[in-house]
Amino acid sequence: MVREFGDGYRLRRATAADHAAFNLVCLRTGDSGKDATAREDDPNLLGLIYATPYQVLEPDFALAVEGPDGVCGYVLGTPDSSTFYHRYRTKWMSQLAARVRDPGGDESRWRGSDWARHAIHHPEIVYPPVLEAYPAHGHIDLLEAARGRGIGRAGLEHLMGLLRAAGAPGMHLQVSPRNRSALKFYEKLGFGEARGSDLPRHTVFMARSL
Repeated sequence: MVREFGDGYRLRRATAADHAAFNLVCLRTGDSGKDATAREDDPNLLGLIYATPYQVLEPDFALAVEGPDGVCGYVLGTPDSSTFYHRYRTKWMSQLAARVRDPGGDESRWRGSDWARHAIHHPEIVYPPVLEAYPAHGHIDLLEAARGRGIGRAGLEHLMGLLRAAGAPGMHLQVSPRNRSALKFYEKLGFGEARGSDLPRHTVFMARSL
């Protein structure tokens, strides 16, 4: 147990038993914080790309948010993005690619979750030099019922403490520019937008020292 928030909500260490719930949370927050269920034909792929690998590869930095109806969020991270991405590509994505067909590179022919299937076979990992001063990174997603209770702030602060204790001097988070509420949330926690010519334009990286 990490922390109780009342009304049946708590923050705890994540386990392998949380994978299915993580996949569901990732799906229901997968459209810039909103529900992506309607656009996906495979409800598990988003979580298999963005959530469950953290519990598998970095279990010491994986937290589950549990509510009265079960898992309703997660806070995930790694203190060393370079090492994590190597393991993610060679150990996790390669195994996942063996189970999922490649839809090819013609986006006009993609349907449903084909974009995710393509991402599994051709993972885009962004870690340019400008982010190396912030080598840790994290992910946080909460369902609507868990928001506004201080859980997100407490969870991210707890994760930052774990990353700091592991020796990470700074961390970054990747955010959709359309997710204005998430950007404001990170700003309140001391994160600022990382800028550099080698960063992609379709996403925002927020960073801060630890």
